[in-house]
Amino acid sequence: MAAPGAGDSLDAKSGKAPMAQRIDPTREKLTPAQLQFMRQVQLAQWQKTLPQRRTRNLLTGLGIGAVVLAIYGYTFYSVSQERFLDELEDEAKAARARALERASGH
Repeated sequence: MAAPGAGDSLDAKSGKAPMAQRIDPTREKLTPAQLQFMRQVQLAQWQKTLPQRRTRNLLTGLGIGAVVLAIYGYTFYSVSQERFLDELEDEAKAARARALERASGH
């Protein structure tokens, strides 16, 4: 479970606090109290980082939404600037006028 001397607050040789050992709860035989303590610590860590994650997620969502709206707006703007349909309509009117002219002329 714990390394020898883990109860000491500082390592005498290096002057640093001992590192916690990573364990696999499925392989280690832990008591229900130890498992409950691990869950409590994980929940506390998760709750501690929740505001930071929430802010990041909000900023990411707003950024993605802004990009989507920009693409959507640009698409409408660029389509409204196109005049090819007007040119086709003018050509169709001219073709109809020529057809009427030929039909009435003969």
